[in-house]
Amino acid sequence: MSIAPWSEPRGIDAVLAGWQEAGSVRRCFTAERSVAPRPGRFEPLPADLVPGLARALVERGVQELYSHQREAIDAARAGRNVVVATPTASGKSLCFNVPVIDALARDPEATALYLYPTKALSRDQEHGLLELTRAAGLALAGAVFDGDTPGDARRAARERSRMVLTNPDMLHAGILPSHARWASLFQGLRYVVLDELHTYRGVFGSHMAHVLGRLRRIAEFHGSHPVFLCATATIGNPREHAARLLGVTPEDVTLVDRSGAPAAGREVYVYNPPVVNEELGIRASSLKQAVNLAGDLVLARVPTIVFGPSRNSVEVMLKYLRALVGDAVPPDAIMGYRGGYLPETRRKVEAGLRNGEILCVVATNALELGIDIGDLDAVVCAGYPGSVAGTWQRFGRAGRRGGRSVAVLVCSSNPLDQYLAREPFVLLDAPAEEARIDPGNVEIVIQHLKCAAFEAPFTLSAAGPKAAHPAPAVGEHFLGLDTTGTRDALEYLAGHGLVHAAAGRYFWSGEAFPASNVSLRNVGWDNFVIVDLATERTLAELDFRAAHTMLHEQAIYQHDADQYQVERLDFDNHKAFVRRVEPDYFTTALTYRSVTVIEERRLGTLGRARTGFGDVKVIEKVTGYKKIKFFTHENAGYGDVHLPEMQMHTTSFWLTLPEAVLDELDTPRALVVDALRGIAIALETVASVALMCDPRDIGRTLGDGEDEGAPPGRDPTARRTGGFDPTLFLFDAIPGGVGLAERLDERASELMGHAADLIASCHCTGGCPGCVGPSDAEGNRKVLALRTLRALGLAEPERRSA
Repeated sequence: MSIAPWSEPRGIDAVLAGWQEAGSVRRCFTAERSVAPRPGRFEPLPADLVPGLARALVERGVQELYSHQREAIDAARAGRNVVVATPTASGKSLCFNVPVIDALARDPEATALYLYPTKALSRDQEHGLLELTRAAGLALAGAVFDGDTPGDARRAARERSRMVLTNPDMLHAGILPSHARWASLFQGLRYVVLDELHTYRGVFGSHMAHVLGRLRRIAEFHGSHPVFLCATATIGNPREHAARLLGVTPEDVTLVDRSGAPAAGREVYVYNPPVVNEELGIRASSLKQAVNLAGDLVLARVPTIVFGPSRNSVEVMLKYLRALVGDAVPPDAIMGYRGGYLPETRRKVEAGLRNGEILCVVATNALELGIDIGDLDAVVCAGYPGSVAGTWQRFGRAGRRGGRSVAVLVCSSNPLDQYLAREPFVLLDAPAEEARIDPGNVEIVIQHLKCAAFEAPFTLSAAGPKAAHPAPAVGEHFLGLDTTGTRDALEYLAGHGLVHAAAGRYFWSGEAFPASNVSLRNVGWDNFVIVDLATERTLAELDFRAAHTMLHEQAIYQHDADQYQVERLDFDNHKAFVRRVEPDYFTTALTYRSVTVIEERRLGTLGRARTGFGDVKVIEKVTGYKKIKFFTHENAGYGDVHLPEMQMHTTSFWLTLPEAVLDELDTPRALVVDALRGIAIALETVASVALMCDPRDIGRTLGDGEDEGAPPGRDPTARRTGGFDPTLFLFDAIPGGVGLAERLDERASELMGHAADLIASCHCTGGCPGCVGPSDAEGNRKVLALRTLRALGLAEPERRSA
């Protein structure tokens, strides 16, 4: 039956039908997949649960458990460490809440500690946990302990709470250093719940492994040996990752990864925006295309979440979406959600999503995690999130209550996005990436060893004065070190006056509070506060790094689709003063990045190119800003920025084009450097896919040797840092590195071959976002990139027609 022209289409089916009928939309779908619904597998509730808990579960509609829930609960109650690795919305919370509540109801001395990666998630989970205990008729006190907890509530949490919900930062700096005040928690600690395990990766995860090691040490100090209950979204190595975080062997962790939860049907689309400039291979803005698709869903009253790649993009899309739907949808039914919003603002949005008052939310990855946001039916991702696991985590935010859902990935102009647009089944059929950490990072080990010594003395035999061959140490050991390594590290600290040995024990003797100088997430402790000059009230907060790009003077700071101009930045006191304005543009920061090699660990050759791997210092500085017109995205001008530079020590792989090869190309030097920049883009793309890592974890930059510096005492024109040897750097974009640059160096030949193939097989003529990036006016970046690779012996010779 045809639809009357005056009827307003409603629901997912109407939107999908409209997309298929609209050729302009259908032509942009590079992949469509229907994920069939899956029936559930069920098991009965354990017969020996405390009666009140069993009754509460039945009253809440849980007459049976999903099979994976029962498996996890049985393992936890048997005292085994567990990691549950099942999809989003599979009921993982019951896997740990049931054994925790059951154990605490049976033993009045037992306690539990819940760890969540964000404050918002711990607040969200507190509601469900306490609601279940109340429904069970159990007087189990529980409380969130974080930076937002008032003083009196903190005392109550320490003295009376048997279930404490917190985050890694507060555990690290607020609980472990003052563990004597938390004696009742640690003495009875039965379970430690570690949710969203997949977020503990990279340097953050490496720090987290040490925080958990310190937690186990303090628990043992107080006489308890807790069981760890972990939950994660789908990753490639859940058991191994959990084992490394917990400091145990994989055999000591029970893996539960066969989900018994039913899954609703899902329609998945990969959408590549239309080409708007054939010569340069430029496509329409992914932000505007995502807004157009989301607008269709919102106007059809489909509850929707739109994910943006950055805080600024979230605000831009929020403004565009509200303008697109006009009066058809109230502005407060479309809200933003991102880091920087004050806690009360975030909680208001979360509540609005749960009760249905908010129809659409535009968010950063802050809403990727398991916060309960009610019934959503559609997900639109503006840009590839950086990982297969992250993509499906976002897609899983819709259809959480069992209804049919739709998920759309709108590819941006980034090379990796364009690669996935051409090869969408790399995304749709690829396994989830592995989570990687490096708890053996020496800098991290020393930082947490100091924290551990502050918390409790180490007991092990001292080396003795000037022993030529000291006997093996006997006693306790620290995470990642054997007893002898632990003793040697403590002797190192003793040599710096931070600990002293006495009677077989090492005591902290430093004056400083060590945890206060260790940031788990490698950002400054102090956020920048944003003050509205009109009201003199705090508008929002931003972390130290984001402040450089979003709060420089004359920046347009966007908040809830409103614009504020930064009138003054008090950098020393971490305050930005803003005034409400109505410009027709927003600003984006321009940054300069340079690399200095600190230590060369390995040097080699690849064809005629020189390669290296080692420790580097990366300097990043915001030098200016660009004004971008709303809606048209035209450049509207530039401005200067004067802020201190940011430094990071990490590891890098580098590849140098020798000057002799440069001369042979007989091409202007600037064009060869530009071609090398294109090669770096292609290499970063294939490396992200081959190493199965988030592309944001790899940084790239280019240097000609003049601004790269050289190690002290070395001729700056020699070897790699020669005056005119163009060099590309691909480095770990995480302080200290997590091994990506080293793996790049190990697989350099293979990856350079893939990069050459990517460039040569691209259908463009002179360069596009899918291979080497858009070419210049002469259209020669791709051609020259291939010539350069052939001159280096890193690409197949050009085939000549007969």
